[in-house]
Amino acid sequence: MDTIRLMSNHRVADLERAERWYTALVGRGPDARPMDGLLEWHLSDTTGIQVWLEPEAAGSSGCTVSVADLDDAAVALARAGIDHGGVEAATSVRILRLTDPDGNRVVLTD
Repeated sequence: MDTIRLMSNHRVADLERAERWYTALVGRGPDARPMDGLLEWHLSDTTGIQVWLEPEAAGSSGCTVSVADLDDAAVALARAGIDHGGVEAATSVRILRLTDPDGNRVVLTD
């Protein structure tokens, strides 16, 4: 295996609502719609987020994403309408906990 691509999977009950939320999170619309019920955001050449329409499993997913400036991300997300509790100190990093409309967890870290 030369290159490994890692895509976190987030299961949702309402794909249109999820598309709006993840578009606000990433700052742009999905990069791909590989099949019905699936949206993809490519965060780099080897990482991304997949959002699947799976109502029976909605809210049971999560991921952690490292960002360059957590404080700027917190401000930008608040402006985009994504509610959060602010940046928190953790043992060795700082985190920003986010929850999509279905209850899936996205944690940003710096």
